Amino acid sequence: MAFLCMILLSCGSYKTATYFQDVNREELTKEAIDNFNPITIQPGDILGISISSLNPESSAIFNFASNTATGASESSGGYLVDQHGDIQLPVLGTINVGNLTSSQIREKLKLKLTPYLKEPVVVATLMNFKVSIMGDVSNPGLYKSQGERLTIPEAISMAGDLNMTALRTLLIIREVNGERQYINVDLTKKSLFNSPYYYLKNNDIIYVQASRVKYSSSDPIYQRAGFLLSVFSVAAIFIFR
Repeated sequence: MAFLCMILLSCGSYKTATYFQDVNREELTKEAIDNFNPITIQPGDILGISISSLNPESSAIFNFASNTATGASESSGGYLVDQHGDIQLPVLGTINVGNLTSSQIREKLKLKLTPYLKEPVVVATLMNFKVSIMGDVSNPGLYKSQGERLTIPEAISMAGDLNMTALRTLLIIREVNGERQYINVDLTKKSLFNSPYYYLKNNDIIYVQASRVKYSSSDPIYQRAGFLLSVFSVAAIFIFR
């Protein structure tokens, strides 16, 4: 009897622990990727900006190495975006970059630099892209990304994957334009790949909830159930021997 219960429990756990259960594993399938949206800059972000031109001496004044008192963050080598979405650049002054992508910022700065530099080249990147992963994962913590494109499966892998006792659903907490969003994501469905939340944003918080199984050893109800199961198992041995 106890052996049968263990088999049933293990089968149920295996089914609920599987990712992307409705993916066709029998043959190759394809689908278009059309849900990626580039990250837009928000207050608190740190931008790395590098400016060059045909005249290196003229472009040097616009770069961070020459200016540590222009609203730049000395510890990171980048420009901190203030609560209004602005950064301060030498000569150009206040530049609003809020809700712009990196490519849009590059084009905006190139236009503003044209009167000062010949054929300016601008590189703009988000320097502090990070997500927090907490709950029932192998290695919860704060994780940084080198690029501006991070997916949910990649973030889970960075944290060492979900534990076997974790529910296969996530709660993503996201702040955008002064609003906080709470987003539930189901990891058992392949629809995740087409979700608008598949690609994470800077400062996202991912919470993984543990299932009841994780706390069964300390839960009095489960402890009593285990005791009764043991009693029934011993009784069955004497009855059917």
